[in-house]
Amino acid sequence: MPSYRFCRTDDVSLLVEALNRCWSPYFPGEPAVTPETFKRSIRDLQVWCSSCMVAFAGPDPIAVMIGAKRPSGTLIHKIAVHPDHRRQGHGRHLLTSLSSKLSILGPPRMVAEIPEALTPTRELFAACGYVEEARLIDYVLQRDRTPVESAGMFVIPVTIDDLAANGLLEDHHPMQCWERSVETLTARKDEIEGLAVASDERIEAFILYLKDGEILSLRSFIDDGGARQRQLLSQLRAGGVTTFLFQKAHPAEISADLLQSLGFRPAGAHRLYATRARSA
Repeated sequence: MPSYRFCRTDDVSLLVEALNRCWSPYFPGEPAVTPETFKRSIRDLQVWCSSCMVAFAGPDPIAVMIGAKRPSGTLIHKIAVHPDHRRQGHGRHLLTSLSSKLSILGPPRMVAEIPEALTPTRELFAACGYVEEARLIDYVLQRDRTPVESAGMFVIPVTIDDLAANGLLEDHHPMQCWERSVETLTARKDEIEGLAVASDERIEAFILYLKDGEILSLRSFIDDGGARQRQLLSQLRAGGVTTFLFQKAHPAEISADLLQSLGFRPAGAHRLYATRARSA
């Protein structure tokens, strides 16, 4: 008979083993999980060991669920069943057990951002009462390195702390995906770079990005048809970045028409599923 248990803060090694045994077979191109990368997910995504669960057959992990928790809700970050133990109800048991726990302890909102191609996973969440709320689109932009004229715009470096000091993170869009939320940006602030279009009075637009070209935020506070965002992207291209990736864009976060006018093209999608915790 299988056994199940929620984890503790001293179970990092167990969770790493369970992920490498149960999750990695489905994603052979991903590097193996290490204690260091798992601890980083605790820092960046607020993964809570007490919201993680492992299923066992004897001493061996056969299923794992990783949950991240914030006041706004709990994210099912990863869930996987070992290939030899699928179709036995383990995934459903993990999800319903966490739902029962959160119905008492909170927060009640539970979400998952599932790659569109993972149909069996989407079916599992739907069977457990999750409802699809939105389609999150991955966008890619590939351009040459030719800079665009600045049209008199003043572009300056900007940091997460600068944006916070100006009250611009407090107004961060609530529909951003978990990995680009203000909590994650703050946790990763030492590795995030930024540029802003500034006037004498205020910051009018900003972009936050990683050196590999991943864009974490692209916002303008001026209705200019994307001119300021276009200039910020141009500055990055002038610095040598030629390919940009903007992941899991919620349709209410930024206009698809605007992104496409800036040169971005869809390159994949996730489905956002949500439910409220309830006792079994």
